[in-house]
Amino acid sequence: MESADNLVNFRAKQEQKRQEWRDAYVETGRVWTHENGEALHPDWIFRRFTHLVELSGLPPVRLHDLRHLAATLSLLAGNDIKVVQEKLGHSSRQITSDTYTSVLPEMMRAEAESVMAVVPRDVPSEVRTPLAIPEAAWRGDIAVFFAHGARQPGGAWAVGAQAQPESDLLGMITLAGRGQDDAANAAVKWIRDHCTANDLELVRVENFNDRYSEEQRSDFSLTRFTIARSEAPGLDGWALPTGLPPAASRTARRTPNGRRKAA
Repeated sequence: MESADNLVNFRAKQEQKRQEWRDAYVETGRVWTHENGEALHPDWIFRRFTHLVELSGLPPVRLHDLRHLAATLSLLAGNDIKVVQEKLGHSSRQITSDTYTSVLPEMMRAEAESVMAVVPRDVPSEVRTPLAIPEAAWRGDIAVFFAHGARQPGGAWAVGAQAQPESDLLGMITLAGRGQDDAANAAVKWIRDHCTANDLELVRVENFNDRYSEEQRSDFSLTRFTIARSEAPGLDGWALPTGLPPAASRTARRTPNGRRKAA
C-alpha cells in the first residue's frame, strides 16, 4: 500500500537524522517528530497547517475540519458507518449518522472522482521528459500546475505537465491507459514520486475531467496539482513547556505534443 510505503520512506529519513544527531537525538517513540527526534508541539502543527492554507489561496479551513473531511470521504468510499464511528470515537452510530450521512446525497460524482485521484490505481507509465518545475512557477513555497493528458494515435496516452494552457511542457509521461481515469492516476503517481524524490509535499490534487464534454472524455484528461517545498521542522519559533530543559480552471487546449486540440 502507498501509505505503508510513505511510512517506510519517512522512517528511513528519520533513521538518517538519528545517525546525524548521534547522542543528541531524543528517543520519544513517536512517528512525527522534529529532526532531532523531539516531539512536535501542537502549536507548531497548528501554525504550520495555517501557513500552508494561506499559501494555497484556498478558503480558510480549520485543522479540525480535516476530521470531518476524513469521515465524509470514508463514508463516500463505502466504509461501514460502524467503522467510521469507531475511528471518530463517537459513543453511538446514531451520532455519526446524524452528523455525516445527511451530506452524502449532496456529493456529486465529480467530487468523488476528485477524491479517488488522491489514491491512484497502479497504472504503469514511462517518463519521457523528467519533470522540472522552474522557479517562476513557485509563489513562495507553493507551486500549482496541471497535468494534461491526451489519447494518441494507436490508443496510448501522453500526459504533459504545464503551468498554464499553451505554456511550455515541464515534463511528460506516456502510458497504455484505458481512459482518462488511468491518465489521471498515472499523473498522480508521477507527481507523487517526484515529490518524494525531491523533498516536496503533495498538498492537493484536483481532478478536472468533468470539465470535458461527453465526446471529449474518451480523449482528454486534466488534473491540477498543488505542491509545497518541504522543510524539516526546526526547533526555533516555539517555546518548550516550563520546566523542561532545552534540547541540543481552464481546460488545456492542446495536447502535450501540440498536435490535437479539444473542441
